[in-house]
Amino acid sequence: MILNFSIFTLFLSIFTSSANAEATLSVSPNTLKRSGDNVTIQWSDVDSPSDLDWLGIYSPRDSPHDHFIGYKFLNASPTSKSGYGSITLPLTNLRSDYTFRIFRWTQSEIDTKHLDHDQNPLPGTKHLLAESEKVTFGSAVDKAEQIHLAFENKPNRMQVTFVAGDGDERFVRYGETKDLLGNSAAARGIRYDREQMCNAPANSSIGWRDPGWIFHTVLKNLNPAVRNYYQIGSEAKGWSEIYSFISRDMYAQETRAFIFGDMGCATPYKTFIRTQQESKSTVKWILRDIEALGDKPSFISHIGDISYARGYSWVWDEFFAQIEPIASKVPYHVCIGNHEYDFPAQPWKPDWAASIYGNDGGGECGVPYSLKFNMPGNSTELTGTNAPVTRNLYYSYDAGSVHFLSISTETNFLEGGTQYEYIKRDLESVNRDKTPFVVVQGHRPMYTTSNEVRDTTIRQKMLEHLEPLFVKNEVTLAIWGHVHRYERFCPISNNTCGKLWKGSPVHLVVGMGGQDWQSVWAVRPNHPDLPIFPQPEESMYRTGEFGYTRLVANKDKLTVSFVGNHDGEVHDTVEMLATGEVISGSKDDAKSSNTAAAPAPVEVTSGSKDDTENPNVQTVPASATFVGKSEANDGSWFIKGAGLMVMGVVLGFIAGYFTGVKKGSSARNRWIPVKSEEI
Repeated sequence: MILNFSIFTLFLSIFTSSANAEATLSVSPNTLKRSGDNVTIQWSDVDSPSDLDWLGIYSPRDSPHDHFIGYKFLNASPTSKSGYGSITLPLTNLRSDYTFRIFRWTQSEIDTKHLDHDQNPLPGTKHLLAESEKVTFGSAVDKAEQIHLAFENKPNRMQVTFVAGDGDERFVRYGETKDLLGNSAAARGIRYDREQMCNAPANSSIGWRDPGWIFHTVLKNLNPAVRNYYQIGSEAKGWSEIYSFISRDMYAQETRAFIFGDMGCATPYKTFIRTQQESKSTVKWILRDIEALGDKPSFISHIGDISYARGYSWVWDEFFAQIEPIASKVPYHVCIGNHEYDFPAQPWKPDWAASIYGNDGGGECGVPYSLKFNMPGNSTELTGTNAPVTRNLYYSYDAGSVHFLSISTETNFLEGGTQYEYIKRDLESVNRDKTPFVVVQGHRPMYTTSNEVRDTTIRQKMLEHLEPLFVKNEVTLAIWGHVHRYERFCPISNNTCGKLWKGSPVHLVVGMGGQDWQSVWAVRPNHPDLPIFPQPEESMYRTGEFGYTRLVANKDKLTVSFVGNHDGEVHDTVEMLATGEVISGSKDDAKSSNTAAAPAPVEVTSGSKDDTENPNVQTVPASATFVGKSEANDGSWFIKGAGLMVMGVVLGFIAGYFTGVKKGSSARNRWIPVKSEEI
C-alpha cells in the first residue's frame, strides 16, 4: 500500500512539473554577419496554445513590450498547436541588438481602439510567456550597407550613398579593374535626430529608431560607358564586397530606364503599417532585366511614395536593404511623394488644397528622404519646422537621347513660384538636337480616370499652370504615380486627344510598383449609381496589375513597355517617334487592326502572354490597345472582380487575421482588394 502510494506521488509530481513548465524561447545563430541573414526562433512548452499567441520582434532589445518593430503569430509554425515550433526570419541590420518575446493574447483583450494602419487590432502585451537571448550583428553592426547610386551634375561622375553604424571616416575605392581599385573618394557622414522629426509617430518613442550615419561621396573622372568596380569601408572598419556599375556616356544616343511609383518594401513580419509584399517581385524582375543588359547602362526612376515608412524609422532600413541589389548596380533616382513629405505644418498648403496635403508622411517632414538620397541639382524648400530643408524636389538630367525633368507635386508648382520658374527655364533650354525626347516625372497625376476625387483641385491647378508649359515646349511623355494602377493615355492636352505628341504629350500613370490600395475607376456620368467602369476614350490601356515600365530610346524612337509582375512579361507598349507620331497610342490607329499582336520586348527576351491563360489576373487585355474597347465587357469583369474582392476582404480578415495568415499569401496572380481610403 505504501509502495503504491509512493508510485502515485511520483507520477503526480511528474505530471505537475510538466503542467507547470514555463515556455522557453531560443534563437540561432546569436551573431549575424549582414542584413538579410536568417535567424531561427524556437519555442517549446507553450501551455494551451491559441491562434492569438504571438512572437514580438524587438530592436533595440530593451524596447518596451508595446514598442515592437514587428510580430508574427505562432501559428505560422505547423506544430504550434502542440505548444512548440519555430519561425525563421531574415533580419535587417538596425545597428542595435534584437530580442524576441512570446505573448499570450486572448479574445477578451482585443482592443478595437489600439489599431494598425489597416484598422486591425494590434496584439496585446499583457501576458509575457518567454523572452529570448539577444541576437547581434557583432562587428558587422558598423558595416557599410544600403548602398545606392545616383547621377551627378557632371556626366563623368557617379554619386554613392550608404549607411553605417558610426560616423567614423569611410572611403569608396574604385577602378576599372576588379583587382586594382586605385582611386579613392572620402565619404562624408551626416545624421538626423529625433528632434528634427515634426510629428508622430516619427518623433515618438514607438516610431523613432537610430537611423545610423548616412555617408555620401562622388566618384570622379570616370571614363564613359565602362564598367567600374567599387568597394566601401576603411582599414579600421573593414571593407565591403566589391560592387560594379556602368558609367554614363555623355555621347550616348541610347537610353534605358526602369520607371515606377509607389513601391514601398516587404517585411518578413506584420507591423504598425501595411507593407508591400508585391514590391519584392518588382525588384526581382528589374534585377533580371539589369543583368540581361550586361554592359549596357541603365537607371531606375521611382516616382514618389518611396518606402511608405510613414514615420516608422526601421522601414527605411528594410527598404534600402531590399533595393540594394539593384541600386548598387544602376543609379536609383526618386521624386518626392506625399508619403515622404506631407505633414500638418507644411509651408505650402494653399486654401484650395488644405484638405489634401495632410499627415501622409507620418511626421517625417521630408528629412529621411532629403538625407538618404542625393539627386542631381540642389533644389530645396523650407520644412516649416526646425528640420533641415527638404531637398531632391526638382531636378533634371540628360540620359542618351532623352532629357528627364523631375518635379514636386507636394510643393508650390504654381506660376510665379520658384519651382514653376525652374520648370519653365529647364524646358525652354533643352537641346532637341541632342535630346529629341523630353520626359517629365512627378508624383500626383495630371490625368487619371480613377475615381480619386480628392486630388481633383490639384489636377485642375496642374492643367492650368503646368500643362501649357508642357504643350508649348513639346514634352514627349509625362509619367506619374500616386494612383496605384497602370494607365496609358492618348496624346492629350486640355482633356482632348491629339494625333502627335508634339503639342499633346502622352501621359502614363505608373503607381503600380507595390502598394495595393487602389481607388476604383471613375463611374460613367449617366450611371453614377451603378458600378460600371467603362474605359474612356482618352484611356488607351489601364490595369490594376502590379509591375513597372521599361523605357528604351534612341534618336528616332522612344518606347515604353509595361511589364506585369505576375509573369514578368510585356503587356502594353507605346512608341513615340521623333517626328511626333505615336504608335498604338491612338484608338483610331488601333481600330485599323483586328488582331492583337503581342508587343515585342525591347532589349530583354520575354514575350507577351494572353491574360486568358490565367483567369485570376484581372487586367485589361492587350487587345484593348489594338481594337475597339467593349464597354459591356469592361463593366462585366469589374463587377465580378469587385464582388469577389469585397467578399475576399471580409473573409480574409475573419479567416486570415486571427489565424495569422499573411496578407497576400494566396496566389500572387490575384488582383488585390480595392481600398479607396487612401492613395
